[in-house]
Amino acid sequence: MHSSLLVFKNFLYLKISTVLVSICIIAYVIHEPLGKPNGGTWLGYTLGIISLLLIIWLAWYGIRKRSYGSGKLVLEDWASAHVYLGIALLIIATLHSGFQFGLNIHTLAYIFMIIVVSSGLFGLYAYMRYPKLRTINRGEASVGDVWELVASMSSECLVIAQDLNDEVYSLVEESDKKTILGGSLLRQLSGVDKNCISTRALEKISKLAENFTGDEADSARKLVTVMARKVELLNRIRKDIKYKAWLDVWLYVHIPFTVALIVALVIHILVVFLYW
Repeated sequence: MHSSLLVFKNFLYLKISTVLVSICIIAYVIHEPLGKPNGGTWLGYTLGIISLLLIIWLAWYGIRKRSYGSGKLVLEDWASAHVYLGIALLIIATLHSGFQFGLNIHTLAYIFMIIVVSSGLFGLYAYMRYPKLRTINRGEASVGDVWELVASMSSECLVIAQDLNDEVYSLVEESDKKTILGGSLLRQLSGVDKNCISTRALEKISKLAENFTGDEADSARKLVTVMARKVELLNRIRKDIKYKAWLDVWLYVHIPFTVALIVALVIHILVVFLYW
């Protein structure tokens, strides 16, 4: 998918976008309106209609492909169209505005469009990058396998800790009950828990183990080994959560601002035809 979506159908959407943008730029250059270029000229209206149709098509096409499409070709088709036509939309809508911006609904709609296209491009980047990183992070194990292994290690740590003193057992028990995975959105996106209970427990137990002798020392070393492995797996889970969060977070921007863009466009059109 990394390169195929960009060359989909022999650069079909790149060719369409290039031709469309080229025609619009040429028309803009040779157009000689009375006064400064703006959206109120015949070319401005034409470019505005093209921009509106692109927005409607991209929004509809994205919903349709997400709802009914499946398989590699569908994903590449959707992604390729959104990359090239989304970029074309930015250029054509800018030409439509005639580079005339201000504190009004028209500029607000333009800003919403930039946010929608930018978040969409980030979403594309995320789907190209993070699934691969998730696979590398998990290795051959599935998400469920890693979680089950952590649970198994937690039980093993509790069993080993029973042969040690109460302080060690309390640290192991606390780490088992209070370790947090996930949490707030910012914590998920960071993939790091600087105050991880399990990590702190491991550090304390490692220091306490230095004072053990005989069988207790053997049990302590075994406990430290298992807990270290558990902490490493917890960090891998946090990374997986991080990658999943970055895969999803762009939608929290893209979808609401797409709705806001459509609403702003409706108002923009009504204002133009009712008051201009």
